[in-house]
Amino acid sequence: MPEGDSVHRAAARLHAALAGSPLTHADLRVPRFATADLTGRTVLDVTPRGKHLLTRLEGGLTLHSHLGMDGAWRLFAPGEKWHGGPAHEIRAVLSTAAATAVGYRLPVLELLRTADEARAVGHLGPDLLGPDWDGARAAANLLADPGRPLGEALLDQRNLAGIGNIYKCELCFLAQVTPWTPVGALPDPAATLPRVAAAAQRLLAANTGHGGARNTTGSRRPGRELFVYGRAHRPCLRCGTPVREAPQDGRPTYWCPRCQSGPVPETPTR
Repeated sequence: MPEGDSVHRAAARLHAALAGSPLTHADLRVPRFATADLTGRTVLDVTPRGKHLLTRLEGGLTLHSHLGMDGAWRLFAPGEKWHGGPAHEIRAVLSTAAATAVGYRLPVLELLRTADEARAVGHLGPDLLGPDWDGARAAANLLADPGRPLGEALLDQRNLAGIGNIYKCELCFLAQVTPWTPVGALPDPAATLPRVAAAAQRLLAANTGHGGARNTTGSRRPGRELFVYGRAHRPCLRCGTPVREAPQDGRPTYWCPRCQSGPVPETPTR
């Protein structure tokens, strides 16, 4: 599932390819907007908002998309064969004279007035990679429901926008608590949560500038880029204890039983 850093990179690529040029062809393959004619409108910018993409067009329109679990925007040169999935998975095509952007498997695609963008993204908390980032507000949002498990609270985009399952697991490891630990049960929540929010912003920002393997450990050695995510049964990079895995809210979740304190499921799956 794309996280805030990969959505940020996708927006940068789309902006570089499309912004400043008029659309020579546009095709929105969703019933509600299938007849919308965007041809001739100049692409003004492509802006990320959490895990959302806002493609703003001349005339006060915005194409709002979300990549969901496995959606993607692919860029192609004129005449290049499209690849990224079968044709029936294409939801949007935006072409200029120099490039074509093809949106595959987009679970959310809607055309709205730019003035109404808040209807689509106004519910989001502070954007970890946006100009509105406010760590204190993000920490206050997390603390607002002290009985909620930290892992679930971090994934709630209304608290702070941009964290996905990978960063959820890694941040809980760095905080030395399990993802099932209630927010209010953290050691000194008022001090811990601002540090968690700051770590989240730092990690996402550090991973926006490249398209390589996501890295939270700082290690350049293959297989050691992440502390716990995807490492079930492999030794913890800090203490050597085998990492465990269990679902949380339907998502595979990883933790070190020695480095992280707090509640865990009664029967971990791995």
